[in-house]
Amino acid sequence: MTFIFKRKYFSYSVVVSLLNIWVSHAQSTYNKIDERGKKNGLWIGTYNESKRPKYEGNFVHGKEVGVFKFYDDTKAKSLIATREFNPNDDSAFTIFYDQKYYKVSEGKVMNKLFEGEWKYFHQESNTIMTIENYSKGKLEGLRTVFYGSGKIAEEQVYKNNVKDGLYKKFTEKGILLEESNFKNGLYEGAAIFRDANGDVASKGIFAKGKKVGMWQFYEKGKLIKEVNMSLPANRLKD
Repeated sequence: MTFIFKRKYFSYSVVVSLLNIWVSHAQSTYNKIDERGKKNGLWIGTYNESKRPKYEGNFVHGKEVGVFKFYDDTKAKSLIATREFNPNDDSAFTIFYDQKYYKVSEGKVMNKLFEGEWKYFHQESNTIMTIENYSKGKLEGLRTVFYGSGKIAEEQVYKNNVKDGLYKKFTEKGILLEESNFKNGLYEGAAIFRDANGDVASKGIFAKGKKVGMWQFYEKGKLIKEVNMSLPANRLKD
Protein backbone atom coordinates (compact mmCIF):
# COMPACT_ATOMS: atom_id res chain seq x y z
CA MET A 1 0.00 0.00 0.00
CA THR A 2 1.51 3.39 -1.06
CA PHE A 3 0.58 6.82 0.31
CA ILE A 4 1.34 10.06 -1.60
CA PHE A 5 0.98 13.42 0.16
CA LYS A 6 1.30 16.98 -1.17
CA ARG A 7 2.22 18.64 2.10
CA LYS A 8 5.71 18.43 3.51
CA TYR A 9 4.95 18.25 7.23
CA PHE A 10 2.49 16.13 9.22
CA SER A 11 1.66 15.87 12.84
CA TYR A 12 3.06 12.96 14.89
CA SER A 13 -0.41 11.51 15.44
CA VAL A 14 -1.13 11.43 11.72
CA VAL A 15 2.12 9.57 10.99
CA VAL A 16 1.43 7.01 13.73
CA SER A 17 -2.09 6.46 12.44
CA LEU A 18 -0.82 5.86 8.91
CA LEU A 19 1.81 3.41 10.15
CA ASN A 20 -0.80 1.50 12.12
CA ILE A 21 -2.99 1.27 9.03
CA TRP A 22 -0.07 -0.05 6.96
CA VAL A 23 0.96 -2.63 9.60
CA SER A 24 -2.63 -3.76 10.03
CA HIS A 25 -2.98 -4.21 6.28
CA ALA A 26 0.29 -6.16 6.05
CA GLN A 27 -0.60 -8.48 8.92
CA SER A 28 -4.05 -9.16 7.54
CA THR A 29 -2.48 -11.15 4.70
CA TYR A 30 -0.99 -13.87 6.94
CA ASN A 31 -1.22 -15.55 10.38
CA LYS A 32 -5.00 -15.68 10.24
CA ILE A 33 -7.32 -18.15 11.95
CA ASP A 34 -10.72 -19.47 10.93
CA GLU A 35 -13.96 -19.27 12.88
CA ARG A 36 -12.91 -22.29 14.96
CA GLY A 37 -9.60 -20.76 15.93
CA LYS A 38 -7.50 -22.92 13.58
CA LYS A 39 -4.68 -21.62 11.43
CA ASN A 40 -5.84 -20.79 7.92
CA GLY A 41 -3.94 -19.41 4.95
CA LEU A 42 -0.33 -18.25 4.95
CA TRP A 43 1.49 -18.41 8.28
CA ILE A 44 4.92 -17.03 9.07
CA GLY A 45 6.44 -18.28 12.32
CA THR A 46 9.25 -16.41 14.08
CA TYR A 47 12.06 -17.19 16.52
CA ASN A 48 11.16 -16.14 20.07
CA GLU A 49 14.09 -13.81 20.78
CA SER A 50 15.20 -12.43 17.41
CA LYS A 51 11.71 -12.38 15.86
CA ARG A 52 13.32 -13.40 12.59
CA PRO A 53 11.30 -15.67 10.27
CA LYS A 54 11.49 -19.32 11.33
CA TYR A 55 9.11 -20.87 8.82
CA GLU A 56 6.44 -20.03 6.30
CA GLY A 57 3.71 -22.17 4.80
CA ASN A 58 0.01 -22.53 4.23
CA PHE A 59 -2.68 -24.06 6.39
CA VAL A 60 -6.21 -25.08 5.47
CA HIS A 61 -8.30 -25.01 8.62
CA GLY A 62 -5.43 -26.16 10.83
CA LYS A 63 -3.83 -28.64 8.42
CA GLU A 64 -0.47 -28.02 6.71
CA VAL A 65 -0.66 -28.10 2.91
CA GLY A 66 1.89 -27.73 0.16
CA VAL A 67 5.50 -26.79 0.80
CA PHE A 68 6.76 -25.28 4.08
CA LYS A 69 10.12 -23.51 4.21
CA PHE A 70 12.31 -23.29 7.33
CA TYR A 71 15.08 -20.73 7.93
CA ASP A 72 18.01 -20.34 10.27
CA ASP A 73 18.09 -17.63 12.93
CA THR A 74 20.36 -15.22 11.03
CA LYS A 75 19.96 -12.02 9.04
CA ALA A 76 20.76 -14.01 5.92
CA LYS A 77 17.56 -16.03 6.44
CA SER A 78 19.24 -19.12 4.98
CA LEU A 79 16.96 -21.97 3.98
CA ILE A 80 17.69 -25.00 6.19
CA ALA A 81 14.78 -27.29 5.35
CA THR A 82 11.65 -27.78 3.29
CA ARG A 83 8.67 -30.01 3.94
CA GLU A 84 6.12 -30.92 1.29
CA PHE A 85 2.95 -32.29 2.87
CA ASN A 86 1.11 -35.18 1.25
CA PRO A 87 -2.68 -34.74 1.47
CA ASN A 88 -3.29 -38.48 1.19
CA ASP A 89 -1.38 -39.81 4.19
CA ASP A 90 -0.36 -36.73 6.22
CA SER A 91 3.32 -37.46 5.60
CA ALA A 92 5.83 -34.78 4.65
CA PHE A 93 8.74 -35.21 2.26
CA THR A 94 11.54 -33.39 4.04
CA ILE A 95 14.85 -32.03 2.76
CA PHE A 96 17.57 -30.62 5.04
CA TYR A 97 20.18 -28.22 3.62
CA ASP A 98 23.57 -26.91 4.69
CA GLN A 99 24.55 -23.21 4.56
CA LYS A 100 25.64 -23.56 0.95
CA TYR A 101 22.27 -25.02 -0.04
CA TYR A 102 23.62 -28.52 -0.58
CA LYS A 103 21.32 -31.30 0.52
CA VAL A 104 22.26 -32.94 3.83
CA SER A 105 19.48 -35.51 3.86
CA GLU A 106 16.01 -36.18 2.49
CA GLY A 107 13.14 -38.52 3.18
CA LYS A 108 9.62 -38.86 4.54
CA VAL A 109 8.41 -37.85 7.98
CA MET A 110 5.15 -39.15 9.39
CA ASN A 111 3.83 -38.14 12.81
CA LYS A 112 7.19 -36.39 13.39
CA LEU A 113 9.06 -39.70 12.88
CA PHE A 114 11.26 -40.84 10.00
CA GLU A 115 9.49 -43.32 7.74
CA GLY A 116 10.65 -45.33 4.73
CA GLU A 117 13.82 -44.56 2.79
CA TRP A 118 16.12 -41.71 3.83
CA LYS A 119 19.13 -40.53 1.86
CA TYR A 120 22.17 -38.75 3.31
CA PHE A 121 24.71 -36.93 1.15
CA HIS A 122 28.46 -36.44 1.28
CA GLN A 123 29.46 -32.97 2.52
CA GLU A 124 28.91 -30.24 -0.09
CA SER A 125 28.08 -32.85 -2.69
CA ASN A 126 25.11 -34.31 -4.51
CA THR A 127 26.59 -37.80 -4.10
CA ILE A 128 24.69 -40.15 -1.79
CA MET A 129 26.65 -41.19 1.32
CA THR A 130 24.08 -43.38 3.09
CA ILE A 131 20.68 -44.91 2.39
CA GLU A 132 18.68 -45.94 5.46
CA ASN A 133 15.22 -47.40 5.93
CA TYR A 134 12.93 -46.50 8.82
CA SER A 135 9.74 -47.73 10.42
CA LYS A 136 8.12 -45.37 12.95
CA GLY A 137 11.40 -43.55 13.51
CA LYS A 138 13.57 -46.65 13.94
CA LEU A 139 16.06 -48.21 11.53
CA GLU A 140 14.51 -51.23 9.86
CA GLY A 141 15.99 -53.21 6.99
CA LEU A 142 19.09 -52.57 4.92
CA ARG A 143 21.42 -49.64 5.61
CA THR A 144 23.97 -48.95 2.86
CA VAL A 145 27.01 -46.66 3.06
CA PHE A 146 28.76 -45.39 -0.09
CA TYR A 147 32.17 -44.01 -0.91
CA GLY A 148 32.36 -40.61 -2.62
CA SER A 149 32.85 -42.51 -5.88
CA GLY A 150 29.43 -44.11 -5.47
CA LYS A 151 30.86 -47.57 -4.72
CA ILE A 152 29.38 -49.50 -1.77
CA ALA A 153 31.42 -49.31 1.45
CA GLU A 154 29.11 -51.14 3.90
CA GLU A 155 25.82 -53.02 4.04
CA GLN A 156 24.06 -53.79 7.32
CA VAL A 157 20.61 -55.11 8.16
CA TYR A 158 18.76 -53.52 11.11
CA LYS A 159 15.77 -54.56 13.16
CA ASN A 160 14.07 -52.22 15.59
CA ASN A 161 16.97 -49.74 15.41
CA VAL A 162 19.78 -52.23 16.18
CA LYS A 163 22.11 -54.29 13.99
CA ASP A 164 20.44 -57.61 13.35
CA GLY A 165 21.36 -59.56 10.24
CA LEU A 166 24.04 -59.76 7.57
CA TYR A 167 26.89 -57.25 7.49
CA LYS A 168 29.34 -56.67 4.62
CA LYS A 169 32.27 -54.29 4.33
CA PHE A 170 34.07 -53.47 1.05
CA THR A 171 37.11 -51.59 -0.19
CA GLU A 172 36.49 -48.87 -2.76
CA LYS A 173 37.72 -51.35 -5.37
CA GLY A 174 34.92 -53.71 -4.42
CA ILE A 175 36.94 -56.25 -2.43
CA LEU A 176 34.90 -57.84 0.36
CA LEU A 177 36.76 -57.22 3.63
CA GLU A 178 34.23 -58.58 6.10
CA GLU A 179 31.20 -60.81 5.96
CA SER A 180 29.51 -61.39 9.30
CA ASN A 181 26.21 -61.50 11.14
CA PHE A 182 24.68 -59.56 14.03
CA LYS A 183 21.97 -60.34 16.56
CA ASN A 184 20.59 -57.65 18.86
CA GLY A 185 23.55 -55.40 18.05
CA LEU A 186 26.26 -58.03 18.70
CA TYR A 187 28.29 -60.30 16.44
CA GLU A 188 26.60 -63.67 16.15
CA GLY A 189 27.38 -66.70 14.01
CA ALA A 190 29.94 -67.24 11.24
CA ALA A 191 32.31 -64.43 10.24
CA ILE A 192 35.05 -64.06 7.64
CA PHE A 193 37.64 -61.26 7.60
CA ARG A 194 39.81 -60.56 4.54
CA ASP A 195 42.82 -58.36 3.81
CA ALA A 196 43.00 -55.60 1.17
CA ASN A 197 43.89 -58.18 -1.48
CA GLY A 198 40.79 -60.23 -0.76
CA ASP A 199 42.66 -63.08 0.91
CA VAL A 200 41.12 -64.59 4.06
CA ALA A 201 42.79 -63.22 7.21
CA SER A 202 40.65 -65.00 9.81
CA LYS A 203 37.36 -66.80 10.19
CA GLY A 204 35.31 -68.39 12.92
CA ILE A 205 32.18 -68.18 15.02
CA PHE A 206 30.79 -65.47 17.32
CA ALA A 207 28.35 -65.93 20.19
CA LYS A 208 26.86 -62.82 21.81
CA GLY A 209 29.70 -60.66 20.52
CA LYS A 210 32.54 -63.01 21.58
CA LYS A 211 34.71 -65.31 19.47
CA VAL A 212 34.03 -68.98 20.36
CA GLY A 213 35.21 -72.34 19.17
CA MET A 214 38.05 -72.90 16.71
CA TRP A 215 39.20 -69.81 14.83
CA GLN A 216 41.52 -70.02 11.84
CA PHE A 217 44.12 -67.36 11.06
CA TYR A 218 45.84 -66.86 7.72
CA GLU A 219 48.71 -64.95 6.15
CA LYS A 220 48.62 -64.24 2.41
CA GLY A 221 45.82 -66.76 2.12
CA LYS A 222 47.66 -69.59 3.89
CA LEU A 223 46.51 -71.08 7.19
CA ILE A 224 49.09 -70.41 9.90
CA LYS A 225 47.28 -71.37 13.09
CA GLU A 226 44.03 -72.46 14.70
CA VAL A 227 43.00 -71.21 18.12
CA ASN A 228 40.24 -72.40 20.42
CA MET A 229 38.68 -69.10 21.42
CA SER A 230 36.41 -70.80 23.95
CA LEU A 231 39.35 -71.37 26.29
CA PRO A 232 39.53 -68.68 29.01
CA ALA A 233 43.20 -67.89 28.30
CA ASN A 234 42.49 -67.24 24.61
CA ARG A 235 39.41 -65.15 25.35
CA LEU A 236 41.58 -62.77 27.35
CA LYS A 237 43.81 -62.29 24.30
CA ASP A 238 40.88 -61.50 22.05
